[in-house]
Amino acid sequence: MKSFKTFRLDTANHLLWRDGDRVPIPPKNFDVLAYLVERAGQVVTQDEILEAVWPETFVNPEVLRKYILEIRKTLGDRPNTPEFIETLPKRGYRFIAPITHESIVKAQDVLTASPIGEPAIEEKAGYEADRPRIETLLVKGRFWRLTAILLLIVVVAAAIGASFRLTRGRANPPALDNNSIAVLPFADISPGKDQEYFSDGLSEQLIHDLAKVSGLRVVGRSSAFQFKGRNEDIREVGRKLGVANVLEGSVRREGNRVRIRAELTKADDGFQLWSQTYDRKINDIFAVQDEIARATTEALQLKLLGGNGQAVASNLRSANAEAYQAYLEANYFSGRGQSTEDLGKALAYADTAIKLDEKYAPAWALRASVQNMMAQYGFSDISEGFRRARDDADHAIALDPASASAYLALARTQISHDWDWDAANTFLTKAAALEPGNVEVFRIRSRLAWVSGDLDQAVRLAEQVVVLEPLRSNSYLGLGHLLYLAGRYDEAQSKLQKALELNPQATFAHFTLAKILIAERKPQQALAEIEKEPGEWAKLTGQALIYHALGRTQDSNAALAELVAKYETGGAYQIAQVHAFRGESHESFAWLERAYRQRDTGLPDIKTDPLLKSLCHEARYADLLHTMRLSK
Repeated sequence: MKSFKTFRLDTANHLLWRDGDRVPIPPKNFDVLAYLVERAGQVVTQDEILEAVWPETFVNPEVLRKYILEIRKTLGDRPNTPEFIETLPKRGYRFIAPITHESIVKAQDVLTASPIGEPAIEEKAGYEADRPRIETLLVKGRFWRLTAILLLIVVVAAAIGASFRLTRGRANPPALDNNSIAVLPFADISPGKDQEYFSDGLSEQLIHDLAKVSGLRVVGRSSAFQFKGRNEDIREVGRKLGVANVLEGSVRREGNRVRIRAELTKADDGFQLWSQTYDRKINDIFAVQDEIARATTEALQLKLLGGNGQAVASNLRSANAEAYQAYLEANYFSGRGQSTEDLGKALAYADTAIKLDEKYAPAWALRASVQNMMAQYGFSDISEGFRRARDDADHAIALDPASASAYLALARTQISHDWDWDAANTFLTKAAALEPGNVEVFRIRSRLAWVSGDLDQAVRLAEQVVVLEPLRSNSYLGLGHLLYLAGRYDEAQSKLQKALELNPQATFAHFTLAKILIAERKPQQALAEIEKEPGEWAKLTGQALIYHALGRTQDSNAALAELVAKYETGGAYQIAQVHAFRGESHESFAWLERAYRQRDTGLPDIKTDPLLKSLCHEARYADLLHTMRLSK
């Protein structure tokens, strides 16, 4: 405890007091003040303070001056006639108020203290020269003496521990201090409040730009956008997303002019590392994006990324501002959901962007991604949809060989339709080299490992997806399904329940939980679970499986018949699963062959599917694996 004038600084508990009243002070303000007080009378430079309080982190010196100003306001100090903190131009700062030290008295001295009401004893040899102010302890008999000893031991240990943690914390900061960031959706503060697609698009492209930086963990769009419009405390955002840094800002657009404000903040204490406001014409938006991404990485650069100023530049160049605007609108609807309406609008805007600028690679890559989704969800002809996706992605790469999005779109096409696993791996490797922090790289690699039969690797990659998308239900859903396939049922149930916490209407979560209960021979519980499943084909598939497990053949047949009637085109693989589970191998292979002819997107699952276990010993199963190049 150190006192100066009417203030007391409690470094063990991180508190500031004035005349017995607690003074509110932010954590980093306290740290700066404590550093100055500890070196009272000494001139300390800006660099010394920054290195001590923000180790391993680049901090703009201008921000330190802001903190000094706030501390002066807290203390009631005046820069021109300082009583506490003196500024020495071009040299640094000095704490000038006299310091009084308050020490803890040794336990044996307390035990010999004067009776109640008498003054406390003098401080013993080896202590500071001043007389400490010690609250009188009630010491009566051996019991109270023992209590006093134990209490003082706890207090001393806590003080030593706090000091040790403070010292160690400065020398060895946690590994997560600097290498993680979330880009929150920039707020649309335009007069008409009609630029949401623009502000969202800027945020998403910054995510992609930062994902290019090796060594930087970037939270995915779905989780970061959970905080859209919520104005939540940055510390809480950091805790929920598991990141050390947050980039946020606002967009105000009027006609051809746009004002963008961006700021980078440390999540643990709300300390602002960097901020900037840009007033530009819409045609200069790409340059602004580059500047924001570069400034962000420079602020995090000092030791995390080698300190060599790794350049980050957007690949969204287009000479046509209207093409870029159409691209942003396409991106906005693509990211909104999985409905036919949203994907149709995304496709239309992508078409518009390409018409306005035929050499605009990002628009071709985005259209490839949308074509993939529409074919995957059955909103377009499977073969034709994936063919268009492949062509668009190839065109994007011809225009821009550094388009990670295009390589990812190609990898999805190869896995879902072309079944060329080597090509998919090649495209994923290229995408990872371009954007090592892109969550889609981990997600699609996990899918490829799953298809290839390496469930352990698939799980490890899916766990990385959860780290990068901690608030996205589908991240936990995917990991839970892989854990089910691996036979790790307890872990799978935990992840699936987390998926439902994030989205109670998550499709396939109850279906997978029901399959786990079937595997655990709990069909009655499985039946109760499948009734909660919102996805119709998943519910019908589950019912056909569970009724068979319960011996209710007629009900199983009825569910299967409805599944065939409604989903024979897009659900051939699921129909084959039911027949295999019921021991009807001939019928199952017939539907698997149909799934092969139709390029059913579920067929690549055959190598690890527990529901097809009864087929594994048959030659036809081995032949199908060989035909799909999955036998190795």
